[in-house]
Amino acid sequence: MSSVTGSEVAIDAFIDEIRPSFNYIVADAACSGCLFTLLVVLLGFSTKESRRRLVFQLNVLAICVALTLSVLTGLTSGKAIVDPFNQVSMRVYITAIVFAFYPPLLYDSILLTRLFTLYPVTITPWFTLVKIFAFPFCIKCARVVVLALWFNEYVKFGSTTQALVQNQGAIWYRNRNMTAEWTMQTADNLYSVSFFLYNLHVRTSSIRSVSGISERIRQIFYISAANFVFPLLFNIAQIILITADRSPYTGSLVLLINNFVTVIGILCATLWLSGSEWVRGHKEALADAEDFARWGGDRFHAASDVSGGV
Repeated sequence: MSSVTGSEVAIDAFIDEIRPSFNYIVADAACSGCLFTLLVVLLGFSTKESRRRLVFQLNVLAICVALTLSVLTGLTSGKAIVDPFNQVSMRVYITAIVFAFYPPLLYDSILLTRLFTLYPVTITPWFTLVKIFAFPFCIKCARVVVLALWFNEYVKFGSTTQALVQNQGAIWYRNRNMTAEWTMQTADNLYSVSFFLYNLHVRTSSIRSVSGISERIRQIFYISAANFVFPLLFNIAQIILITADRSPYTGSLVLLINNFVTVIGILCATLWLSGSEWVRGHKEALADAEDFARWGGDRFHAASDVSGGV
């Protein structure tokens, strides 16, 4: 009887040990599957003109970074489940941590580029550009410094992967650097989105009487708001978890999902734009083909009339 009880205890302990890694793999598989599907659709709807744009190329870079995070997460979590006493190397584990915490700076910078549609660099005075982009530039520099301090603190908690995993609770709980990073990220996104939506409202208020343009502006507004609201909710959840929960697993899971949600939001905005351009391009091509057919038919009838008259 005691041996059965001991076996149950050992099995329960093993399940509790691998549960966080299993949750990471499930979330990673679901989010990366959605991301890869949207990437295929994006490439299918993209045009030569859209593929030459910097925003499109940055979006593809963001997707590649997120997919790399997916691979690293699957590797580290899968290894922890299959062989918990022989985890991945220190370099692989640290690389996975870097790809989880640093890319939000890239994603937020891509969202910031929307302001260039309202303030083109070629025609906007440099003083105006400095006033607009000074705050996000300074706060991003501060975020880089805070992340560097956190990373330097993190690697000192262990010289092996097993040591880092065991000390995650001490590294995570009420870490002032990560709390500052997520707070500044919230302020950064709030500034970018609020400034963009306000100027979009001001500049388009005089043309909202046109139904087609009004619908397009409304879609841009909803997409921009969604790109901010969902990451904001996840950021707030991360701040609450890091200050109230000593266990890092739930917060790390929210951080992982937040990375994918942010990229999916950026990708959906680009997909909507590429789809609109694809439809417009095909309509123009169809209209040109109809005009050519009509022009050819007119020439045929004219030639028939001439030959009949002869």
